[in-house]
Amino acid sequence: MKVWIAFFLCLAGHAMAAPTEEAVVEELIAEEPIAEEPEVGANPVQVEIGEFDEAIDIFEEEQAFADNPCLDHHCKKGKVCEVDEDNTPMCVCQDPSSCPAAEGEFEHVCGTNNVTYDSSCHFSATKCALEGTKKGHKLHLDYTGPCKYIDACLDSELSEFPLRMRDWLKNVLVTLYERDVENNLLTEKQKLRVKKIFENEKRLTAGEHSLDLLAHDFEKNYNMYIFPVHWQFGQLDQHPVDGYLTHSELSPLRAPLIPMEHCTTRFFEECDADSDKYIALEEWSNCFGIKEQDVDKDLIV
Repeated sequence: MKVWIAFFLCLAGHAMAAPTEEAVVEELIAEEPIAEEPEVGANPVQVEIGEFDEAIDIFEEEQAFADNPCLDHHCKKGKVCEVDEDNTPMCVCQDPSSCPAAEGEFEHVCGTNNVTYDSSCHFSATKCALEGTKKGHKLHLDYTGPCKYIDACLDSELSEFPLRMRDWLKNVLVTLYERDVENNLLTEKQKLRVKKIFENEKRLTAGEHSLDLLAHDFEKNYNMYIFPVHWQFGQLDQHPVDGYLTHSELSPLRAPLIPMEHCTTRFFEECDADSDKYIALEEWSNCFGIKEQDVDKDLIV
C-alpha cells in the first residue's frame, strides 16, 4: 500500500511541475478524441448485442407460451393441463397410467379407503376421477407407505400423544433456528421468538424422555410451548389461509406420522370438538394443552 501511495505522489509531483513545450504538444495530442474502431468484420450497428440478444430471448419465450399456453397454467394435484380447440388451457383429470412408475415400496401411499396406491400421483389421479361423487368426497390420503393394520388407540395412549408432539414441535423449531444461517427457513419474527427458546437454559434438550418428564417440563416451562403450537398451525393452514385446518391441510403432518404413532388419526379427529370437519386455531391449541387466554392469532407469523 505504501508503494502505491508513493507512486501516486510521484505522479502528482510531475503533474505540478511546469510543462515543457514537448509536454504541451503531447497533452494536446492526448486530448484529441480517438474514435474506437469496431472489430474487423463486425457490423457497427450491432457491436453492442447484449440487449439485442435479450430481446430475442424474450420474444422466443413469449412465442413458446403462445404455442403452448399450458407452460404457464397451473393445475392442482391429480390434474394436467390440456388446450381446447381455441388453444385455451384447461385442467383435466390425469390418467393414473400416465404417472411415473414407483421406484419402490417407499413411494406407496394408503388411502382412507384402505387401498394402497403406487404413488401419490396415482392416488391424486384416482381421486380426481371420482370428483363429484360420494366416494370421491370421502377419499383422502391417509398415510405414507402401503396400507397395514393400525392398532386401536386406547384412552391412556391418547393422553400421551400430545406430550410427545409438543416436545417434537419445539425441537423442530430449535433445529430450524440452528440451521437457519442463510437458508431463510424462518422469518425474522419467527427467529426472534425461537431465539428465546433456544437460549433458555431451562429448555429440555431433544432426546428420548419419559412421559413423566415431558409432562413435568410442560408444566414447568409452559411458555416455551405456546409459540411452537401456533407455528405448526400456521404452517398447515395454507390452502386457503383462513384460520381452519381441513383434512387435506393436515395431510403433510399426519400422513408420515400414522405409521409411527397409531393415535394420530384419533387425536386429530377429537381435536375437531364440534365435528364440523374443520379444526380452528382454538380447537388446535386446546388439543395441545394451550390455555384459552394464550391463544393468539398474531403468533401465527
